[in-house]
Amino acid sequence: MKKTGVLILFVMLLAGLASAQLPGSTELLGPHNVGGRGCLTCHTASANTSFGASPSGASSAAPGTRADEVEHAPWGPSTIPLYGRTFAFGDGGRYVEVFPSNISVSNREVNGILICLSCHDGNLTPPSMMVGQSFEQRIGLLPGAAFGGQPIPTLLGTDTYANDHPVGPNAVIPDGEGLVWLRNTFTVVPGSRYWQFMNNYGWPALVPGRHSNPWGITPSGQPFVLCVTCHNQHVMTVYVSSRESQIAGDGGGRSYPTFFFVNGPYIPGRSVNASNPLAVSSTQFCRQCHFTESNEANNTNTIPTLLQNY
Repeated sequence: MKKTGVLILFVMLLAGLASAQLPGSTELLGPHNVGGRGCLTCHTASANTSFGASPSGASSAAPGTRADEVEHAPWGPSTIPLYGRTFAFGDGGRYVEVFPSNISVSNREVNGILICLSCHDGNLTPPSMMVGQSFEQRIGLLPGAAFGGQPIPTLLGTDTYANDHPVGPNAVIPDGEGLVWLRNTFTVVPGSRYWQFMNNYGWPALVPGRHSNPWGITPSGQPFVLCVTCHNQHVMTVYVSSRESQIAGDGGGRSYPTFFFVNGPYIPGRSVNASNPLAVSSTQFCRQCHFTESNEANNTNTIPTLLQNY
């Protein structure tokens, strides 16, 4: 009877896992495939077209744009209504973002915020894609037991952004405790508290990129948060570490689950307790910038991150 009971519980566990897809079994672009349009939804089809060129040939190219700056550039015409507009983010709108009056290849407010809001502006996506429930939950990617039966609402819907995480020049990324901002890039001091945090989690949102860096720079030289600081618009379900951006000292090349296009290991819904004293990755990800709330900043250095899948 005992063996039979254990077998039944094991079968039930397998059935519960099978009822929810796991990261790795889903198309990486997810809703950013936009009904099958794929990459051409956001990118030019050829390096020979002008920056910001739409299929109709319209262009918002900045004068003197080089061909190698064009190849991976998003279009511009759909974003024209956003140029010069003001958005008020976070804390009741305390973080005010005023977009540039025209497109510029070198302006991270354009290619790191404005381009994202050309769809996530509260007008286009709610009636077409963001239907009030998380895409991952709608397709069965999230285990129901971890999130309950109620729909998880989408963010950046029809609200006024006043309760959304701030982006833009007023949302400065703080350094300190071993995280150093110098010569327009981040580095980490070996042996520091932030270095210990890297060993327990990583710094995927702040590590300098190979092709572009995930931050903007204010006129006074301070780093600020972009949409693409916290999100990778190309990958919905998996984060792959690299030699430059290791996760818990893994050496690079390992895959970790993530959700909601978050740019790093991020598994909401996991729980820990006194018998399993680990830090959840959904908390650790935020601590990259909000470091004063980390274990390491408060003299607790031996708590690793729960990085396993469901």
